[in-house]
Amino acid sequence: MQLKLAQLKHPRVKASNLDIVKALDGDYRAEQLFALQTALELHDVYELKIMECENKIEQQLATFDAQLDFEQALEQSKALKARSTQVRIELRRQAQLTSICGVDLTKLPGLSTLAVQLIISETGLNMECWKSEKHFCSWLKLCPDRRVSGGKLLKSKARKTKNRAANMFRLAAQGAMQSKTALGAFIRRIRARLGAPTAINAGAHKLARLFYRMLKFGEAYVEKGQGYYDQKFKERVLNNLSKRAKEFGFKLTPDDVATTSVS
Repeated sequence: MQLKLAQLKHPRVKASNLDIVKALDGDYRAEQLFALQTALELHDVYELKIMECENKIEQQLATFDAQLDFEQALEQSKALKARSTQVRIELRRQAQLTSICGVDLTKLPGLSTLAVQLIISETGLNMECWKSEKHFCSWLKLCPDRRVSGGKLLKSKARKTKNRAANMFRLAAQGAMQSKTALGAFIRRIRARLGAPTAINAGAHKLARLFYRMLKFGEAYVEKGQGYYDQKFKERVLNNLSKRAKEFGFKLTPDDVATTSVS
């Protein structure tokens, strides 16, 4: 029995079958075996329910009109060349989602196939419901809630919401924070100034705007990388410094730029 269990080990387990057999050898009490049997039965039930849920999602997605040929999306996802069965299944799901949406939304940093499915289950595929990406972000409550009284700003933090799409955008932004993408660099810069919660919300806001543009206009997302964002940010800072210097009657020279620290 122990050898049979050892042969079922995960491929990443480095221990040999003999070591696992020795580790499984012991004195098991009746209540421990009962707890183990119950856990196994619950695992099988959860696996069955997950499979039923995934089948239901696929049936629902099949009711949408395809915006892109499935075979073309399948070829682009490289699912046909994948060796692992699990990877091949995941890439097929991604290709199906791409054919329905018309664009590959999983290219956005932090967004997986499951995350995209959850978001479109809340927002749908028709972005005409919102006049612009600003209206879309306002509906998600990802934009700042500016409360002004007597010309004085009282509060500007984003409003709390139970919208599942908004929460998923925040989770995606949190996941993309440490990535070497342009969005990751943006979130880290905001985090250094205003803290992690504000930075994650700002990243989620930017992700929502990109999501809206991709679905409404069919724009493909092109990742330009952290270096591109850092360079653009540096140019923007230097441009602002030049304007401020001009306001005071000065002119920014290359020597001044060389001694200026941009952070």
